[in-house]
Amino acid sequence: MKFSVRTLTSIAVLSAVSFILAFFEFPVPLSPSFARMDISDFPALIGAFAFGPAAGVMIELIKNLLQLMSSATGGIGELANFLMGSSFVWTAGFIYKRHKTKKGALVAGIIGSVVMGIAAILTNYFILLPLFSQFMPVDQLIAAFSEFMPFIKTKLDVVLYNAFPFNVLKGLAITMLAMFTYKSLSPVLKGVQR
Repeated sequence: MKFSVRTLTSIAVLSAVSFILAFFEFPVPLSPSFARMDISDFPALIGAFAFGPAAGVMIELIKNLLQLMSSATGGIGELANFLMGSSFVWTAGFIYKRHKTKKGALVAGIIGSVVMGIAAILTNYFILLPLFSQFMPVDQLIAAFSEFMPFIKTKLDVVLYNAFPFNVLKGLAITMLAMFTYKSLSPVLKGVQR
């Protein structure tokens, strides 16, 4: 995929904004204090809508490479974040590229959110939870989640009843934010593309 210099500049700016937004974390409802969320996928979604799915993935990649400089997980958390965020923005960008309407953007965001939820199941089960188990025993980790949701009894329960719905809701919230802001950002982005 070829990008113009101006498009690459826009991708760089969106990546920088995404990196900065990653520092503003919020607690996840019905989760232990170590479960945090941010809206750093928002600029990547805007980039995917404006320049295509590959641009969204590039923004996710640059953001996570920048986060490696201050990683507390040795790159594992950044890998998981990249996989989940990329699944969201690539899917949404791919669908929106073929249906460039308001409805198309909404459908793209909804489907992208579900795909991100599925990616969250896989990355949490196979990457993040094994990483956390090196610092906290799995039983203690499960107990931390079951304090908020007593029906959580296994590692699979954690990803099905916490990681999946949380990431779907996060994707939907970012989609709504994009729906309200993309039209006003579009002239600026399209001006950059000229």
